[in-house]
Amino acid sequence: MDRVQHLGPIDGDGGNMPFLGVAGIFVGHSPSSLVVTVASVTCNGAGWIVAFLHAKSNKMPIATSPLADRVALITGAGRGIGRAIALRLAQAGAATVLAARTEDTLLTVAETVRASGAEALVVPTDVTNDQQLEGLVNTTLTRFGHIDILVNNAGGGPPRAPVVKARMGDWQWTLRVNLWATMVLTKLVLPSMVERQSGAIVNICSLAGLTGRAGEAAYAAAKFGVRGFSQSLFEEVREHGIKVSTICPGYVDTALIPPNRRVDRSKMLSPEDVAEAVYGVVVSPARCCPVEIVLHSQHDPIKT
Repeated sequence: MDRVQHLGPIDGDGGNMPFLGVAGIFVGHSPSSLVVTVASVTCNGAGWIVAFLHAKSNKMPIATSPLADRVALITGAGRGIGRAIALRLAQAGAATVLAARTEDTLLTVAETVRASGAEALVVPTDVTNDQQLEGLVNTTLTRFGHIDILVNNAGGGPPRAPVVKARMGDWQWTLRVNLWATMVLTKLVLPSMVERQSGAIVNICSLAGLTGRAGEAAYAAAKFGVRGFSQSLFEEVREHGIKVSTICPGYVDTALIPPNRRVDRSKMLSPEDVAEAVYGVVVSPARCCPVEIVLHSQHDPIKT
């Protein structure tokens, strides 16, 4: 980070901004593919509209890492965005709990995490199964005793279809994997964070949670729900020192993008771009919470 441009408050007196590293635009050392259009930050009671981007940091020894002694639970951690988040937090020293349906992919990620010097726990989990979510949390607490960071990343949507032709089963699955799982897992993890009076919950959302799109009604409904849940939750737990943040990326170059989608992958965000935003939330000072971050590609990837 070379310098910071001050923006300004939207309410509250805003007389003194104690942390310009969050409320400002970082200039220098940022991923060329990434631009953040808006982040709403709460700081000492004042609301701020900011452009938010945390610069990449070099690998450092675990003993001096900012997330040493922290435990991070990441869903959908076997590939794509979840994998990138797990590796970024591990690079900063966090012990990572890797959850996804496919054990083989998790084991591969765990090997990379351990190679960086961090600890990894693999827990195969179907997030649409409430009992498995409960088992995931119990296994984590048995191993580590606490959970400091929860990243609700698992998600997905059905093939595009207008409402009149959509299948009810697709709707149920979409709501369950994107919204219900986020709510249930958060509820299960919260007691550990409240007990320690600290923590960070980061919910990976989507631009579909900001603007509805034809053919994606169920997915948009689920992601709008994630944003509403996150905003309400923040008001409930902020006094316990717990951050709640929603990250809404645009198109990200992962296997979830159908091959027939008319997009230029070279112009998409990378999973690492989203991981940097998650890291920025987690390491922001205790007095500040970036409650919502919207990420766009610098260049529009949609083919016309």
